[in-house]
Amino acid sequence: MEHLSIKLDDLPDEILLIIFKKLDNFAILYSLTGVNKRLHKIAHDPDFTSHLTLFKHLKYASVSALPDSTLSRFCLQIVPEIHHKIKWLNVEPASMEHIFLAKNYPNLYGLGVYGIDVSSAISLFTELHVSLEYLSDCLYFLDGRFNALRVFHVNVLSGDKDPPQIINRENLPNLRYFSLYCTFETVVYDELIIPLLCRMLNLEQLDLDIVVASKTTFIDGNDLKENIINHMSRLNTFTFSIRSLVDLRNQTELRSNEDIQHTFKNFKYNQIISYVDHFQEKQYSQCHIYSYPNKRKYWNNITNNFPGGLYKYVREVSLYDERPFEHEYFLRIGEAFPFMEELTINNKKPQMNKLHRESKSGNEDFSLIKYPHLTRVKFLAVHDDYVEQFLVDTTMCLPNNVFLAVCGQALERVTENFTRNTTRINCAKLRLVYLVGKYEITQQLKDYFPHTNVVRRLV
Repeated sequence: MEHLSIKLDDLPDEILLIIFKKLDNFAILYSLTGVNKRLHKIAHDPDFTSHLTLFKHLKYASVSALPDSTLSRFCLQIVPEIHHKIKWLNVEPASMEHIFLAKNYPNLYGLGVYGIDVSSAISLFTELHVSLEYLSDCLYFLDGRFNALRVFHVNVLSGDKDPPQIINRENLPNLRYFSLYCTFETVVYDELIIPLLCRMLNLEQLDLDIVVASKTTFIDGNDLKENIINHMSRLNTFTFSIRSLVDLRNQTELRSNEDIQHTFKNFKYNQIISYVDHFQEKQYSQCHIYSYPNKRKYWNNITNNFPGGLYKYVREVSLYDERPFEHEYFLRIGEAFPFMEELTINNKKPQMNKLHRESKSGNEDFSLIKYPHLTRVKFLAVHDDYVEQFLVDTTMCLPNNVFLAVCGQALERVTENFTRNTTRINCAKLRLVYLVGKYEITQQLKDYFPHTNVVRRLV
C-alpha cells in the first residue's frame, strides 16, 4: 500500500477521480481512509460515500457478509466521519444490525437488503414511510402481508383511482401509529379511508391531512367521532387538517362556522380551529378543520376567513378567495407564518382599500409588510393590485434573491412600462423573474432588471 500511495500521489486529483469512479465505492473508501490527508479527502468525497454496498458478491446472485475485522473498522472508524453523507445502503442480513447501530444516517433515503427471504423481510418491517402514487395503493401494503407493522406513514402523490379488489379486509391489531398525507382532492373518503381506519382497532396515534370532495356535507366533529374515534378505544393522540369541499347545489342549508365549532364541544384532542367559506362564483363551499398547534409544513387555499394563529413549521403557503385581500390580510399572513418560504396567490378581485392605503403610506403608523424568509412568489390568476402590493417599496420590503412568477403584461403595467421608481428597490432584489404568457423581453425590461435573470414561458 505504501508503494501504491506514492504512485497515486504523483497523479492529479482529476485523474484519480476518473480512476476511482471505475472502482467499487466501498473499496476506495476502506482502502484510502487514513492513508494520507489528500487521499483521505478524496475517498470521503460524496461521489464515494453516498452510495455504498456492504457485502461481497458471490456466484449465482448470492451474497456474503464482510469479514468481521473489515466490518468493525468500517463501523468504528469510517462511519462516524461519513454517516451524514450516506444516502443509499445495500446490506445483507447478518451485518445489518451492526451497521445501523453504529450511527444515525440522517440523509439515508434508500435501502437495499440482499440475500434475505420473504418471511424474514416482512418480520423486519415494523415501521414504514412510503410515498404512493394513489391513495388506494396503501391497501396493497395492508392486505395481510405486513401483519407486524406498527408504524405506517403514507404520503400520496396523486389523485384517486378505482380501489383495487383486495379480498383481505381483516383488522390490523398491531398497528399503533398511522399518518396519511394527501393534498389532492379525494372522493373516496367514505368508500376507502373510513373502512381502512376502522380496521386499526388498537391505534394509539393518528394523523390525517386530507382534502375531501364530493360529499353532501362537511366533515365535522360529529363525523370524526362517529366514523373514526368510536372505533379506536386506545387512541390518545389525534391530529388532523381536513378540508371538505361541497357543491353549493347539493346543500339545502349553508352551514356556518359556529355550527361546525359546536360539533367539537367536549372534543378531547387539542384545540380545534375551523373556518367556512362559500364561493358563489365557483359554486362550492369549503370547511377547513384542524387541530392546533399544528406542525404541517404547508397551508393551502387560505382565505380572508382564516382565523390566524402561529404556525412555525409552515414553509409553503397558498392564498385564494373571491373577496379581495387587503393590506392588513398580508400582515396577518406574515404573523401567522413567520418562516414562510414560498407563497402562491390566486385572487382576481381588486383591493377595496387601496386608495386609503396610499394616503397612509407616508404615515409612521403604516405597517410595512416583511416576509424575511421568502424565496419564491407565484402570482397565478391575480389582479394587478397584488403584484403592486409586493413590488412597491412603501407597502412591502422583499428580502434578497427572490424568485417571482408573474404575467408579463401585469408586470409591465405595475412598473409603468419599467419606469416606475417606487418598484425599483424590490425589483432589484429579484433573483429570477419568470414571465408567464406570451411576452417579448425588450431592452427596456432588461435595463430595469440589470442583475436579474428574466425568463419567459409561452402558454
